[in-house]
Amino acid sequence: MNNYRPHSIPLTEILSMAIAALLSNKLRTLLTMLGVIIGIASVIAITSVGQGVQKATEQEIQSLGTNVLQVFPGQARTGGISQGLGSTSTLIEEDAQVIQAQVPSAEIVSAYLQQPGQIVYEEDNHGTNIVGIDFNYPEARNTQLIQGRFFTQEEMDKGTAVTILGHTVFDELFGEGVQTSGEKIRIEGNIYEIIGVFETKGSEGSIDRDDQVFIPLINMSSRIFGNNSLSGTAVNGIYVKVNHEERMDEAEFQITNLLRIRHNLSPSQDDDFSIRNQTDVVNTFTAIVGLLTVMVAAIAGISLVVGGIGIANIMLVSVVERTREIGIRKGVGATNSAILQQFLAESVLISQIGGVIGMVTGILIALAAANIFAFPFMISVVSIFGSVGLSLVVGLLAGVIPARNAAKLEPINALRRE
Repeated sequence: MNNYRPHSIPLTEILSMAIAALLSNKLRTLLTMLGVIIGIASVIAITSVGQGVQKATEQEIQSLGTNVLQVFPGQARTGGISQGLGSTSTLIEEDAQVIQAQVPSAEIVSAYLQQPGQIVYEEDNHGTNIVGIDFNYPEARNTQLIQGRFFTQEEMDKGTAVTILGHTVFDELFGEGVQTSGEKIRIEGNIYEIIGVFETKGSEGSIDRDDQVFIPLINMSSRIFGNNSLSGTAVNGIYVKVNHEERMDEAEFQITNLLRIRHNLSPSQDDDFSIRNQTDVVNTFTAIVGLLTVMVAAIAGISLVVGGIGIANIMLVSVVERTREIGIRKGVGATNSAILQQFLAESVLISQIGGVIGMVTGILIALAAANIFAFPFMISVVSIFGSVGLSLVVGLLAGVIPARNAAKLEPINALRRE
């Protein structure tokens, strides 16, 4: 009487045999993992970079004040083609003064005038942006001085030739730690005394807020810009700091009505100005970056599919190569379940090890990108656990068919195969 009965194999033994099988073909195992490594690393790095860029932009906009409205002049049109915001002079300094006086929610209002220009200090020549500002600018733009002082009201009223440097200009001409007060520079050929330096504020869109020099608005209008409106001092824009974020829409509505009345616009005429809400900018940018991140991460996820196909192919080849081994193991008592578990274990180990390597690689890539491009390093817990889960699913799906094929082999037929 035959007392032979197949017996099950402990999970620890299955894992040890799976590890031994993978180590016996190190190069093939590594190449099989490569698709999973690239896929997981790409998803984590792209997600992290997207979140970091989004956070950096939000911080920059918030540093300017999310309760700030920007009013721009209208758009000139040539041949029916718009020349862009601010291409025509439809705002004057008095518009800012009237907004301050008649819009209840307007806490601080500041007008400005700007244009590109050249500044010279000794032998250094630097192209920058020259900005004429009024007395309310620091509070409206949430910026502070790191050196010196701001313009006095008398200097503003008289248009005195004094200037405050943006931090980039300061670094370019002088360098950290140098006291600039009392130094003189030429701005568009005119001599100005430096009285202060603004703190670093970063970029606003394509504009480096630190690569600027600031002079009194009246001085800018009369000596640099030289193009006043017939009805007053023309300006390129007006900042309106609203006393509460909840009142942004209210303030925008009131400013729109006020300026339409001041500019004598009939109901049928379009606004000859535009208003930009910083909160809307944040929300729009966040939505765009979020969609782009998801899209690119999804494309990177295709690598995971490729990696899964690679694992399945290698495991199918492995079943064919190890047919005799499977026959011997079945002959000495291994069950179909044990064979299935071993090949599944090999597939899952490949995907999980590849997933861990990909996760670490992705984090390192994201960290390097954050340091190189100077944005916050952010890794979400969801992406970490998601990468582990994805690699597990890939391993299971890729290993099912090869494992079933191995488990279904008959011992006699397997032993006969060379």
